Amino acid sequence: MKTILITGATSGFGEASARRFAAEGWRVIITGRRRDRLDALQRELEGLHGTVERGHVSYVLCFDVRDRAAVDTAIAGLPPKWDTIDVLLNNAGLAAGLAPLQEGSTDDWDRMLDTNVKGLLNVSRAVIPGMILRKSGHIINIGSTAGKEVYAKGNVYCASKFAVDALTKAMRIDLLEHGVKVTQIAPGAAETEFSVVRFGGDEDRAKQVYQGFDPLRAEDIADIVHYVATLPSHVCINDLVVTPTAQANSTNIVRR
Repeated sequence: MKTILITGATSGFGEASARRFAAEGWRVIITGRRRDRLDALQRELEGLHGTVERGHVSYVLCFDVRDRAAVDTAIAGLPPKWDTIDVLLNNAGLAAGLAPLQEGSTDDWDRMLDTNVKGLLNVSRAVIPGMILRKSGHIINIGSTAGKEVYAKGNVYCASKFAVDALTKAMRIDLLEHGVKVTQIAPGAAETEFSVVRFGGDEDRAKQVYQGFDPLRAEDIADIVHYVATLPSHVCINDLVVTPTAQANSTNIVRR
C-alpha cells in the first residue's frame, strides 16, 4: 500500500485528491491549518474506506506550511506505518487580493510568497531526504496557468506561481540521479475556494469569476493527480497545463 502526503487538504484540489486516493486504496496523510476540517475529512475517509483488514487509511497532520519548524517536527514525528511517503502533493497555496502592484497589500504579498513558495520548499525539504534514501518517490507541485502567463493585477500571485514553475524544473534536475519523479500540474480557472479567499470571503464577487463558462472542478484535478501518480515507473510527466474548454490561457476565456 502506497502513501501520499497532501498539503492544503482542507478544501479544493487537496480535499478532492484525498478522497480520490483513499478510494483507490492508498494511505493518505492529510495536512492543513484547519483542524476541524481535517478531522471531518478523516472521519469521512475512515467511514468510507477504513476496514478491519486494511486498518486506517488516513493520518492527520495539522500545521501551517509557512512554519518551517512545525513542518519539520510533523514530518519527523510520523509513526513507522506512515513515514514512507511515496508521493508528495504540494497543493497548499492561495491568492490574496487583486490590485495593481502600486496599490497592493504588503501583507497579502507576504502571505502568498510565504505559502506558495516557501511553504512548498519547507515541505519538500522535509520529505525529499527519505525519497533519496529509498531511490524512489514522486513530488507533484500544483502550479497555475498564472505561472505561465501574467495577467493584469495578478503580479505577486503570478510571481509566486512562476517560482513554482521554476522550482519544479530545478527539482527535476536535482533529483534526476536519485530516481525521484517531479511533476507540475498547472490548472486554469477552477471553481474552488480560490476566489473566495482572494476576495476576502466575498462569495458574490467570487462567483462572478466563473460566470458564463464551465470551469474546472476540484475532482477534475484530483483525477489528473491520480493519473500522473500511477503511471509506470519509467514514465514521468514533467509539466501538465490543464484548462476548461472555454479557456486558452490566463487571459483568454470565452463567456456565453
